[in-house]
Amino acid sequence: QVQLVESGGGLVQPGGSLSLSCTTSIYTLNGWNIGWFRQAPGKEREAVACISHTGSPIYYLDSIKGRFTISRDKAKKTVYLQMNGLKSTDAAVYYCGGTFSRCSDDTWEYSDWGQGTQVTVSS
Repeated sequence: QVQLVESGGGLVQPGGSLSLSCTTSIYTLNGWNIGWFRQAPGKEREAVACISHTGSPIYYLDSIKGRFTISRDKAKKTVYLQMNGLKSTDAAVYYCGGTFSRCSDDTWEYSDWGQGTQVTVSS
C-alpha cells in the first residue's frame, strides 16, 4: 500500500493563499496519477484537480479554475495544490489520492488516500 501524506492546511482569511503538499511513499511517480479532493462537513467528497502520470493537469471544478494550480516535483515525489483567492466555500478537508488507473473525478478510481489536511477560510 502506498502512503500519501498531506500538509499545508490551516486558517486563512478570504482572499488569502495556501499551498498544499501531498508526499508519497511510492518508489517513483512514473505511472502514478494523483488527485486532490475536498470534503466539507455534511457534503460528499468532490474532485478538485488531478495531475496525470505524464504531468498533465486536470481541473474538475469551475469554481477553482484560475485560482488553483496543481503541479508536481517528481524528484521529491510530491504533488502540490496552490490555492489563491480563497473563499469561504473552499473550506474543507483536502485529501490526495493516488491511482495507477487514470485521473478521474470518481473516488473509487483511487486506491490510496492520505489522511487529509484541514483548510479553514475565515476572517
